[in-house]
Amino acid sequence: MANHKSSLKRIRQTEKRKLHNRYYAKTMRNAVRKLRATTEKSVAQEMLPKVSAMIDKLAKRNKIHRNKANNLKSKLAKHINKLA
Repeated sequence: MANHKSSLKRIRQTEKRKLHNRYYAKTMRNAVRKLRATTEKSVAQEMLPKVSAMIDKLAKRNKIHRNKANNLKSKLAKHINKLA
């Protein structure tokens, strides 16, 4: 257990941030999963900008790596282009 006031506060802050980050990362992953499960091209094209914005926001705040974000967006675009 921590002995200093500042380290106790740091523990509280990191726990709070961890929960916040986990929520947004999970929300993004669910949105990606939902987009990949979509079989209609028009619906998927409507969803893509929203999902891309989610991914970009997480990458901008360093919650996921920028290369991972770009790879995800690329794969989603390829998936949409394959739909009939």
